[in-house]
Amino acid sequence: MSTFLHTMVRIRDIDRSLAFYSLLGMKELRRKEVREGRYTLVFIGFADNEHGQAEIELTYNWDQDADYEVGTGFGHFAVGVPDVAALVETVRSGGGTVTREAGPLKFGTIIIAFVQDPDGYKIELIEKKPTSSED
Repeated sequence: MSTFLHTMVRIRDIDRSLAFYSLLGMKELRRKEVREGRYTLVFIGFADNEHGQAEIELTYNWDQDADYEVGTGFGHFAVGVPDVAALVETVRSGGGTVTREAGPLKFGTIIIAFVQDPDGYKIELIEKKPTSSED
């Protein structure tokens, strides 16, 4: 059986990126410095360990001087959250960028918003209310 493991994005500043993703409730799971290759990998996710969840791999290349151009084929990450409007305010108050306010999807009722991380990657927030075990 195949399993989705992670999505990798290149970043310019580890601390700034971790601060942003912590606003979404994500935390650092593990880190690996590769001195010979002059890069650092930081894996982040929502759970306390890497087992059973998809992750984001933040790749920091030590000698990268210029900003990366966000790929023209990349769309966005999507994250399910219980209250999109509240998380948008958390991101905004933490200094993050909101590119689409919380509201219903066009021609639909699902509540979404878009925020942008410090390197320009878009994250779609999709409201997913917790389901009761009685349902």
